[in-house]
Amino acid sequence: MTAYDAVLFDSDGVLVEPPPRETQTEATREAFRAVGVTDPDRRHVAAVVDGVTVEGLHEICAAYDLEPEAFWAARERHDERSQLVEFRDGTRTRYDDVTALSGLPMEVNCGVVSNNHHSTIEFVLEHFELGPFFDTYYGREMTIESLELKKPNTHYLERALDDLSVSVESTLYIGDSESDIVAAERAGLKSVFVRRSHCHEVELETAPTYEVEDLYGIAELVNS
Repeated sequence: MTAYDAVLFDSDGVLVEPPPRETQTEATREAFRAVGVTDPDRRHVAAVVDGVTVEGLHEICAAYDLEPEAFWAARERHDERSQLVEFRDGTRTRYDDVTALSGLPMEVNCGVVSNNHHSTIEFVLEHFELGPFFDTYYGREMTIESLELKKPNTHYLERALDDLSVSVESTLYIGDSESDIVAAERAGLKSVFVRRSHCHEVELETAPTYEVEDLYGIAELVNS
């Protein structure tokens, strides 16, 4: 008998390396250029990269007299394209410790819940041959509305739980950010913070249930 019936994982920063900020910045600038803005305010570029809200997006678009839907479609298109290029050329890859997934008991259901695009998560699972490890996966749709549904909103976590037909009490959520831990807490899940190199100095305001250095620690928790 295992300690948990299901484990849900974030993707970026947990299964695969997070996207470099400079890549996201350039993709955002390309999106602005695609809709006719050749020299956007660097503060607006940074706001989009850092996780713009729906309200913030509308304010940014108003500054350039842009249709929010048109700009956001360009942003999502260029952002995903930049990620797939880096995955394909090996600039960005999966973590070596994803091999720990094979150490999870067969009866434990696994899923992915990410703030990245759903289609990007689909690519990641196929490209890195991780699909067989997961019973369900969710990323957000490429829409403005999805900005309100991403973590720390529990929307996609709840959809994954429904797919797996497991209770919140018996499920772990593995993340690498404050929003991951907050989302898990709001959903009633036990949380695990993976303190990788990119988040080694992060001071969390919301305490996770557990903290590990790598994914090998997850197998130990599940099998304990």
